[in-house]
This record gives sequence, structure tokens and C-alpha cells, in this order.
Amino acid sequence: MSTASTPTSPPAPAAETTTPFDLDAYLARIGWRGAARADVATLRGVHAAHLRAIPFENLDALGGTAPSLEPAALVRKLLHERRGGYCYEQNTLLAMALERLGFAVTLLVGRVVVGADSLTRRPRTHAVLLVRVPGDPRPYLADVGYGDVAGLLEAVPLRADVEFRVGPRRHRLVTVEHEGPLELWVLRAWSGGGWVDQYAFTVEPFVPADLEVMNWHVATNPRSPFSWRLTVRRTTGTGHLALDERRLTETRDDGRVFTRELAGEEDVRAVLEREFAIAAPATTRLVR
Repeated sequence: MSTASTPTSPPAPAAETTTPFDLDAYLARIGWRGAARADVATLRGVHAAHLRAIPFENLDALGGTAPSLEPAALVRKLLHERRGGYCYEQNTLLAMALERLGFAVTLLVGRVVVGADSLTRRPRTHAVLLVRVPGDPRPYLADVGYGDVAGLLEAVPLRADVEFRVGPRRHRLVTVEHEGPLELWVLRAWSGGGWVDQYAFTVEPFVPADLEVMNWHVATNPRSPFSWRLTVRRTTGTGHLALDERRLTETRDDGRVFTRELAGEEDVRAVLEREFAIAAPATTRLVR
């Protein structure tokens, strides 16, 4: 998500509104039929269910607008319409659900560092969550908005140098030296026979107003790939699907990878409908 600054200023954050969050509708949307209580098993289960049910997508940005982060808009789009969203939307929705369940949630922001030559070269543009479970002294890292096959399937304890395995995915958190006053954490994923840095973050709290600025920047900056390149992701029961413009890639849990090129706009819309359960806006041009 590394992008340059834009010549204009973002709009002021929208006035905060109080919107009843329908926990039952959320749990139905993600297909969660387990316990609705604030414990580790529920945190992990809800996290995994959310990830498999609600796809990652950037169709609003592709259509020229920054998606609304207002609670009512998120509930309408991600719960009641056939749509998904990217990290700001996904993790904001998860935070609302976890808070209703009784968890304490802190918004954090990290730098995506895949392929970067420095952990601090890129801007902070990726929203994640720090979750505290009642009675458990360990905070947990939760993130349903990364989108990539290297993302977390379940929330993991914020513990350094411990390998976490969930299904085929392997992760580690490490702390590294840097110039700031807070510990710099890095999430690593096992990929291609080695550990690959995914994103770096500190536990400095952020607030929704911070996300408003980042969201506008990522969605509307012409140098941001989210503003011009179709990006859709879905974690399935057998693997992971990724649609990048016209290229559809399926990565199965057994390690096999299948890729095919789609024919054009009509084919892309059909795949969004069939494979991702997304009804793309008719006015949004998907293939450029």
C-alpha cells in the first residue's frame, strides 16, 4: 500500500453516529453458530468465520470513491448487501462485533512491508486490532482485513518468537530494533520455504478519525493500486482465491496453485458472482 501524497486534502471525518449494531445479523452473516461469549475460543472462531464469509474487495475505490467507514454504512454494505471490503471496513466491523461480545479492542495501524527493503520505508496504511480477553493477561492480534493468503486465519497471542499454526498457515511475531519508543512488532508468514515479513506495527492506539484519512488516501490517490486495480480475495474451506484484474489464482491448502486468465468484463463479473458471492455495482468498470 505504499503511495505518495496527493495534492489535495482529505475530507473531514464524518460526524460520529450512534447505530445499533445487530450482533445476531453479524453472526448469521459469518455463519457462526458457536458460543457468543468473550473467551479465546470464540475470538478465534469468530475471526476464522468472518474471514471465510466476507470477501476482501476494493470495488468502491475502483469506482472512484472512498468507502464509508460509518457504522451504519458498514453494516449495510458488509452484512446486508452482497459486498465485502478492505482492511478499514473489515476490521472496523470485526471490532464492533467483538466489543458487543465483551472483548476490549484497540485499533492499531501497521506498515505492509512485503517486498520492501526497510521496515519503515512505507507509510502506515494497514489497520489491525489488538484484542483483550477478559481474564486472560495476553493481548491478541486480530486481522480479517489483510486479504492475502499469508494473512492470519485466527487471532494469535501477541507473543514474540512463537510459531502459530492454523491449518496450512504458519506465522510468527518478532520484535525488532528501531528508533521509536515502542516495540516494533513484525508479523511473518512461512512462504516459499522461509519466513517472509508481512507487516510491522507498534501498539500505539489509533482512533477512527485516523482511518478516515488513510482510507481516503488509499482509495483515491492515483498512485495507490487500490484506486485503479481490481483486487478481490476470499478464504475458502479448501484454500484461497485471489482475483487481480483478469487473473484468477486459487491456492489450495495442499500447496497446489491454479491460475487462469479471464476473458473480459463479463467473465470477471460472472466470477465475482460465482466464486466470491459479490454483486459488483453496474456502474463500476472492472477491466481496464
